Amino acid sequence: MITRRGFMKLFGGSFASFAALGSYGFAVEPLARLNIARYRLTPPGWTPGLKLRIVALADLHACEPWMPASRIVSICERANALKADVTVLLGDYASGMNLVTRYVHSSEWSKALATLQAPLGVHAVMGNHDWWEDRTAQQNGGGETFGHRALAGAGIEVYSNRAVRLEKDGFGFWLAGLEDQLALRPGKIWSRRRMTGLDDLDGTLRHVTDDAPVILLAHEPDIFATVPSRVSLTLSGHTHGGQVRFVGHSPVVPSRFGNRYAYGHIVEEDRNLIVSGGLGCSIAPIRFGVPPEIVVVDLG
Repeated sequence: MITRRGFMKLFGGSFASFAALGSYGFAVEPLARLNIARYRLTPPGWTPGLKLRIVALADLHACEPWMPASRIVSICERANALKADVTVLLGDYASGMNLVTRYVHSSEWSKALATLQAPLGVHAVMGNHDWWEDRTAQQNGGGETFGHRALAGAGIEVYSNRAVRLEKDGFGFWLAGLEDQLALRPGKIWSRRRMTGLDDLDGTLRHVTDDAPVILLAHEPDIFATVPSRVSLTLSGHTHGGQVRFVGHSPVVPSRFGNRYAYGHIVEEDRNLIVSGGLGCSIAPIRFGVPPEIVVVDLG
């Protein structure tokens, strides 16, 4: 039988453990850690001889104290040191949280992202929070968000259902960018009954006019279920790996597919998807088991 003193020791130890875990989840992992997630693959149909390094940043969610402009600059410095051929941004630059001391304006986070450098350029798509936090874009039901304009003003290519052909060492490939799949929120104020995406996968791929491999940027990974094998690799963010992850499983994932597309390298029927764990936090400033990360993909 456990004694009162034994119970108190057990309770005290358990409380201290939970407090330590809580401190780690709220302060250490979201703020102090930065991993480099590396993937190496040769997708089916990839052009022999084409060696391509992609560095991907996702889900910054700029806000203070969790993701100030100064931290974004330091992340960009780390990304530049990885010597990408092409750098891609996978959406959700806007905060998406109320637990902040200050919202970082788009002019600030875009200026920080403008420090990114890559020989084949820096290319971006938008995320759901970039749409949701722009009331004018919600009212208009489309067009551009302040995020589109901020990134373009910083010299970063922004993709909204289009594809561009790039070349490295004489080998061509296509970079295609999908508009957000959850862009327009439901509500009486917007006269919308359901969430509405502005993505057009078929229209995006119609820009591809030859047999060179295609790399698709799509903020939410759910589109992967319908991505054709013509696409060599899909790169996504959005899920944050669930933000809390235990032994390869996340209790809550913002995807209708649950853990199927939660995190990492997923292969289905010879089609390849890589989902970044992201850099910032959404809804609540907590990360556990899925620290902020920069993704590096070596193809070929």
